[in-house]
Amino acid sequence: MKRKIVGYHQDEKGDWVADLDCFHGQHVRHEPPFFNRPWSDSEEGRSSKLGAILNCVRCDALEFPEGLSEYKRTPEFTQDTIPKGLLKNHTTKLGTWGKIHVMEGKLLYKLDGQKGIVVLPMQTANIPPEMLHSVEADGDVRFYVTFNKLQN
Repeated sequence: MKRKIVGYHQDEKGDWVADLDCFHGQHVRHEPPFFNRPWSDSEEGRSSKLGAILNCVRCDALEFPEGLSEYKRTPEFTQDTIPKGLLKNHTTKLGTWGKIHVMEGKLLYKLDGQKGIVVLPMQTANIPPEMLHSVEADGDVRFYVTFNKLQN
């Protein structure tokens, strides 16, 4: 998933890591021949890439970032009470990760119109910010959604 660079930090080895707007980090080393990123070697070069887009493979893998806290929770929904908005493609806002919690039954979690993931009881499914998704009941189901962000 495409994400913007919003800052940088150095890892324990001193390598530069781009901070992405999804709260994941991605190394931006300049190590030819595998990486051609001479801009990562200077503060001016790194600053020039703020706002640039990188592909976040950790979002693609639905990896929940560390350090997020729940700030909101929906009521529990059943197959009969799922809001219509959740049944069609929608997104969370930038900076907000969702997490689906299935209590009973099965829920189909569809990503960007692709084949869905079946979420079973006592399982969760992560929803990256701004990723198109929808849900669909697979028979009787009971679930809720939490919304998570960095707490200041």
